Amino acid sequence: MTETGFAESADGTIVGYETRGSGPPLVLVHGAAVDRRCWAPVLPRLAERFTVHALDRRGRGLSAREGGPYAIEREGEDIAAVAEAAGGGVLLVGHSYGALCSLHAAAATGAIGRLALYEPPITTPWREVASPAMLARLRELADARDHDRLLATVFRDLMGLSQRQVDVLRGARRFWAACLDNAPPLARESESVPRIEDCARFAGLNVPVQLLVGTAGPAYQRPTADALARIVPGAEVVELPGQGHMAMADDPDLFAKALFAFAG
Repeated sequence: MTETGFAESADGTIVGYETRGSGPPLVLVHGAAVDRRCWAPVLPRLAERFTVHALDRRGRGLSAREGGPYAIEREGEDIAAVAEAAGGGVLLVGHSYGALCSLHAAAATGAIGRLALYEPPITTPWREVASPAMLARLRELADARDHDRLLATVFRDLMGLSQRQVDVLRGARRFWAACLDNAPPLARESESVPRIEDCARFAGLNVPVQLLVGTAGPAYQRPTADALARIVPGAEVVELPGQGHMAMADDPDLFAKALFAFAG
């Protein structure tokens, strides 16, 4: 049985989430260009062991009202509000940009007991996530409300997909339509991606942290995770064999097993 809940963030934003399963609380935080539905392939498996709360980040789905000017810190407060509503001791799982938001949540509340981060985008000396020219282009497309080109540009030039892969995604009409619904925040999120040195603010985290990396993804993901692990006390890097950036959809059983092992 799935239930819908709502939490009010510090700035008044209403954050909606769906709850399923029973057991210790687990909160799922999706990445860019998607919403809570991206967890659908793995959610039944997780719900066998956890009470799973899959939230919509602000500006999407159930979380339609935004209370003030955007900052990634506000997203952390949104997640913190859901974690507190879940009762504390939460296993927080963040994917991609949602993993960055989850880092801010862990710094904002004591309701999080463990933190799993799947390939957060971070600018490093070996990879710039988005150049100033690219950020200006994304802002131009966002201001023009050209969401189709905005989405394609993010997939191709930021996420590293080929034009052929983008065309395949565009041909999956339901998927592309859902992504178009979630495209408006892409420019501001790209502007909020930190540099690795900015992550020093998370050196004071005192919860177990696991950094998940797919072995079939871009080569820069592992050294990026290693760099973050050197900053966050006690963080460990765990590889997902044969996976890219979407293991929760491509191999939900493997993804769930990794979280079960981390939860203990």
